[in-house]
Amino acid sequence: MAKSKARSLDEDKQALQKKIQERGANNEDSQGTQALRNLKKRLKRVQRKVRSVKARAAKATKKKTEKAES
Repeated sequence: MAKSKARSLDEDKQALQKKIQERGANNEDSQGTQALRNLKKRLKRVQRKVRSVKARAAKATKKKTEKAES
């Protein structure tokens, strides 16, 4: 059995945001359901990961330019 292709962080983030919007529109009490809270937690986790990846990439490019200049 072949492994499915893993989604990128941005695709995962967009999918979670869409799910949260859909479930939030159907539910009057948006904080009430456990499933919605779990989706929001997953979204925050993905957003944290995206931020760390971007920060790591920015730091790496900064180091590359410093090395090239010296």
